[in-house]
Formats: sequence, C-alpha cells, structure tokens
Amino acid sequence: MARSALTFSGERLARLTLNALPGIGPVTFRRLADAFGANPENFFRVSRERLLAVKGIGAAIADVIFDRQKLFNADREIEKLAARGMDFLIPGDAGYPPLLREIYDPPIGLYSLGGYAAVDRAVAVVGSRKLTPYGRDTAKTLAGELAAAGWCVVSGLARGIDTAAHRGALEAGGQTVAVLGCGADIIYPPENFELYRAIAERGCILSEFTLGRKADRQTFPMRNRVVAGMSRAVVVIESDVDGGSMITAKFAADQGRTVCAVPGRADQAASRGCHALIRDGAILVTTVDEILEELGESRGVLPAQSEMNFSGKTLPAPDAPAPEEQALLAHFAGGVAHGVDSLVELTRQPAPAIMSALIMMELKNLLIKGTDGRYEARRR
Repeated sequence: MARSALTFSGERLARLTLNALPGIGPVTFRRLADAFGANPENFFRVSRERLLAVKGIGAAIADVIFDRQKLFNADREIEKLAARGMDFLIPGDAGYPPLLREIYDPPIGLYSLGGYAAVDRAVAVVGSRKLTPYGRDTAKTLAGELAAAGWCVVSGLARGIDTAAHRGALEAGGQTVAVLGCGADIIYPPENFELYRAIAERGCILSEFTLGRKADRQTFPMRNRVVAGMSRAVVVIESDVDGGSMITAKFAADQGRTVCAVPGRADQAASRGCHALIRDGAILVTTVDEILEELGESRGVLPAQSEMNFSGKTLPAPDAPAPEEQALLAHFAGGVAHGVDSLVELTRQPAPAIMSALIMMELKNLLIKGTDGRYEARRR
C-alpha cells in the first residue's frame, strides 16, 4: 500500500510521543498548547516548575513528560508504522479530517491506513450492534445512497449497523472511513477482517490510539467523539437509550453537527434511543433525500435503489411473488417480523409448507432472515 512521505521529526515526532504518554490526552494537550504555544516541541523545553504552573498539570504529568523516552520508544513505533504501511497524521496534514480541527479536543494525531483524501463532505451512520433486518437494510441503503451522492460514510467498524453502513458505502463504489476504538493494527471484531481490508484498500482506517492498544471503556467514547467530529451529520439507526450511538449523537450535538435519527418499531428496544433523540430535537429521517436536505444539498439522479456486491454489479431485483406468496407477504406488512410458529398459527398451514415457502421467498429476495430466526419483508 502506498505511503505518503512523512518525516518523523519536529512537531510530528512530538505529537506521536505525547499521544502515547499515559495521562496526556487531547484536553491536557490543549492546556499545554495554551500555555506554551501551538508547537508541542515547546512542551519538552520548559522546566518542571513551569509545567506545574499550568492549571491541571500535576506532578504525575510533569514526570511523564520528563520521563517520556523511558515510557515510549518512538523509533520502534515508527518502525511498526512503516512495516504496516501506516501514517501518523497531524492537524497540519492534508489528510487530517478538516472538521476535526474545529472541535474543542481534536486528536493529537491519527494513525491512518489507506489512501483517504480528507474532505468535509462526511456523514456518520451509526447504531446498535444488535441490529434487526430492518436496521441492516436501512443502514446499507442510506449509506450506499450517501456514498453514491459523493459523501464519505463514517462509522466505527463495530458489529451491526456500523458493518452494514460500511458495506453499503463500499458496495455503492463510494468512500468510507472506519474509526477504531483500538489500535489501527487491531481488527475488532475479528469477523470483520475482510471488511477491514476492503476499507483500507478503498477508504481509510483511522485511530488515535497507539499500535497494539486494545479497546476498553475509555477508548470507545473517544472513538465516538472522532466519528462525530469529522462528520457534518450523524445518522442514528437503531439504538437503545443507553447505546454507544447515543454518545456519538451527544458529541455531534455538542459540536454543532446535525443529528438525524431513523424511527423504528415502537415495541422494540432498538428503537427507544432513536425515538428519544427525535423527541429531543433530532431530525427524523427515512430517506437519503431528507438527510441531504438538512445538509443543504440535493443528490440529483442516483442509481436504482438496489443492493450491490463488492464488484459493483447490481443484484437482481426481488422476483414478483406468486399469489400464495403475496398472501403470506401480507402478514409482514409494516415491518412485522415472523417466525415459522407464528405464521402457522396465523395461516393454519402446516409447518413444513410454511418453512418451504419462507425459504423460497428468501431465495427470491422477498424476505430477509434475522439472527433470531425470524423473517422480515425486504425493503425495496
């Protein structure tokens, strides 16, 4: 993978080091910059007494700065970056997301894998890890149409809605960025290995954490702040009220970004967060046109709303249902999900006949089967 010719000296080396030191995050970095100037090399030149005079800088942080070479081997980190074909972007670089520079606590630097050209036309699509077929289809459709309209789709590579959003953008031939809550060299969840590779080849992997850093309770909120900060809008699809996507939405609102939410079924926990956001003033959206309208744009003419695979070839549209299938489809109206047992009770047909019909309707692209074994009508 091609690498940009970055030189690890001066400000870049200072930021790489500070980013790795324990106890020094974006807020502490800002305090130091306010005291000693924007060039972080200055932080290493001042006396311990001057460091201690800065509000919020105690003895522990001062010691970390003075012991930095014992705590972090910058040469080894640079070697690892080169071996993995990664860069370390700082705010002055062309590849550093421009909207991130506007937030109060931008990342000190970003580990980057891929040929991402920073743009401000980015929209985050986030949601629950425990998605429903409706949520998966919605995420893929919205992300795919945003990408086709020239917008970069940002998400967190997590299971569920994040994965569907990244796939939708890639399958539409567009650009997507995955912001990780761990080191950029760690693929989490592991089943997204191929998706990680596809994003690295056709989009970008970003992380503000040192190589090898595992995810924890602290890293995910920090990741969510970056997802929101580099995007002009955040679209939440399926989230409970205490889901991580609600944190992303809060960051977006605090940063002055547009917050959108897709409504769901009233009886599903995955809808409660989105409905709470809408009650609190988020924009209710169901189509990409409504998202773009909030961003002051029109998408113009886009390709037909159909699923595409990674080669860019469109899959066939759903076959026309046979009369008996049409009668069965009526039970799925309004996004209702059914398993075999409930359909047997509703139709009074034997279970083998229902199972056969469901399999054929899934093969014909009329239904989609969820992880819980229930089926929903495929959105067209």
